[in-house]
Amino acid sequence: MTASFHKGRLGVRLARTPDDLAACQALRHACFFGAPGADADAYDPLCQHVMIGGDAGLVGTCRVMVLRDGAALGASYTASAYDLSPLANYARPVMEVGRFCAAPGASADVLRLAWGALTGIVDAEEAGLLIGCSSFPGANPAQHAAALALLGQYHRGPVSQLPGVRAPQVVPLTGPVPDRRAALAGLPPLLRSYLGLGGWVGDHAVIDKVMNTVHVFTALSVDAVPAPRARALRALAG
Repeated sequence: MTASFHKGRLGVRLARTPDDLAACQALRHACFFGAPGADADAYDPLCQHVMIGGDAGLVGTCRVMVLRDGAALGASYTASAYDLSPLANYARPVMEVGRFCAAPGASADVLRLAWGALTGIVDAEEAGLLIGCSSFPGANPAQHAAALALLGQYHRGPVSQLPGVRAPQVVPLTGPVPDRRAALAGLPPLLRSYLGLGGWVGDHAVIDKVMNTVHVFTALSVDAVPAPRARALRALAG
């Protein structure tokens, strides 16, 4: 991506120092667990970390792991929860996007700027596919039943590419969708963005008791992004 860019009062750049990474980990912990601390794991040193901030300090972050092709997917965080072998023959670089979070009360522009940063990395790495785990807050799948059923009915990916089951606790994306608009409103903003750009999900959700979430495998082919949206995101980061 471009070394850095600004939009209004917010700036975007990659973490460059241990202190930068610590700030990202602190924001993640505050967002995910509601308390001070550091959300850190063995994947952090393998990733690029996007930082979005302004006068109020760091207000948004996500991390990106670039994998040379589908055969390298086993090194990703996503592979710890999903069997990604159906994507093993993917020939282009793959970008795993994870740990996205925005500080409470942060501007809606944080998500848009994150996508601008990701677009810059996609272009720099010539990536063809984005993957990740899109999370719903709360580890009780019944709370998200309508939204999960909506995903299974309308947004499930190609059968030949659907990840297999790896996690011990999973939920199939099935069930009725009595109110499609209400179910759509129950989707996390990042996941709605993925779907709006042409993304898709797997056929089951994973219950993550450690993070207190239910998450779904999410994929987005770069070639599927509508050209006007791609141009707008490149202009944002350019």
